[in-house]
Amino acid sequence: MYALIVPVAVPFVLLGTVMGLSWWEDHVLPPAKEPTEAPAEAPLTPAAPAAIAQLLGTPVPLTGVSTRR
Repeated sequence: MYALIVPVAVPFVLLGTVMGLSWWEDHVLPPAKEPTEAPAEAPLTPAAPAAIAQLLGTPVPLTGVSTRR
């Protein structure tokens, strides 16, 4: 008889566990502290502007040997 009750009860036990943990999180745990102020980030500057300008030049086929250096 227990072989029939246990498999049927497992989903309800898991659901009750999840709902109990959710209630516990909402009512028992202290609320999470939010940061008062976000740290100021430095503006991102490109490290090598010359390399970017070189990439924007004439396209080179991928299957051939490039004459540029």
